[in-house]
Amino acid sequence: MEAGSQAGSPIVKKSFASSTFMRVIKYTGVRLVVLFITVVIAIYLTILIANMGGYVDTMMRSEIEYNVTQVVATNPANRNMTSEQKKLMTEQLISLEIKRRHLDQPLALRNATYLVDALTLNLGHATNMVSDTGSRTVRLILLERLPATLLLMGTAELFLFFSSLFLALTLSRQYGSFWDKFVIAMTPTSSAPGWFYGIFMILIFAAILKIMPFSGLVSTPPPANPVLYALSVLQHLALPAFSLFFSGFFLSIYGWRTFFLIYSSEDYVDMAKAKGLTSRDIERRYILRPTLPNIITNFALTLLGVWGGAIVTETIFIWPGLGRMFYTAIGAYDIPVIVGDTIIYAYLLAITVFFLEVVYVLVDPRVKIGGGGSQS
Repeated sequence: MEAGSQAGSPIVKKSFASSTFMRVIKYTGVRLVVLFITVVIAIYLTILIANMGGYVDTMMRSEIEYNVTQVVATNPANRNMTSEQKKLMTEQLISLEIKRRHLDQPLALRNATYLVDALTLNLGHATNMVSDTGSRTVRLILLERLPATLLLMGTAELFLFFSSLFLALTLSRQYGSFWDKFVIAMTPTSSAPGWFYGIFMILIFAAILKIMPFSGLVSTPPPANPVLYALSVLQHLALPAFSLFFSGFFLSIYGWRTFFLIYSSEDYVDMAKAKGLTSRDIERRYILRPTLPNIITNFALTLLGVWGGAIVTETIFIWPGLGRMFYTAIGAYDIPVIVGDTIIYAYLLAITVFFLEVVYVLVDPRVKIGGGGSQS
């Protein structure tokens, strides 16, 4: 009796609460540090890969030399200059341009500068690309392409997630039925990427039937009426969104259906059936609830994927999003844009992982903060 009284005393409760709070602080701090180190490594590797170990610098120097030489040689104001004067002017202009682009600094120093700027979200200016307003600011270039990508990827990915989840749960109740076998038979179609189906969509609906547009975000010239403008956007959205949706449709259903079937075969589900619980109660309590962490994880990663864009699909549909911008930046060797896009994605991924771990603790009682054991 005395031991029970001591266990329930205010001092013991306060000590337990303080211990739990410290565990939470320690756990949060450790996770933030680990995620920050991961982001630093990811961004630095991106900088190295984007620069190809210095090969891009060599190409940029050659490009600068060629452009400056052509400008000096074709400028009518330099017509009366001697060859030596032209050569001296060319060398001076090349030196100034190399210094302006910081190519005169060692590669390691510039990579360190890029890293610090990236971590502080100082994305700088693009080398070759410009926004529709003529700005070279990387931030403006990214923000200009972001809405189109959110529209395309959000429509395709979110509709894919919720529809496949619902259909998979339905199929898990009909194991061995015709539709169950049909989904299994159609699963290999998901081995092809979205752009593969996009090409067929263009050939069938745009080139042959000529009933759907396939390029750009809106018709040209854009309709002045807001309703007609929205309808035009939906028409242009249909083919790329359906291509992305269809490429993962059957595989997503098959994966969730198998996942639900695994939990449906547990002993506690059979026990619930023996007790007379309805199928809906069994699904809610004994199938959906244990799978909730996995569902939340997939949903969070789906939201994260919305920001990434679809590089090839956006390119073949001439969709003005982040994916096509990234493809253009690679072709133009525009390192600031490539790094800037990767930085945003890396930060979003780190934030997503951090919040997922917090959510796991809230929705799954089996997860203990800081790895602490269960309290007896």
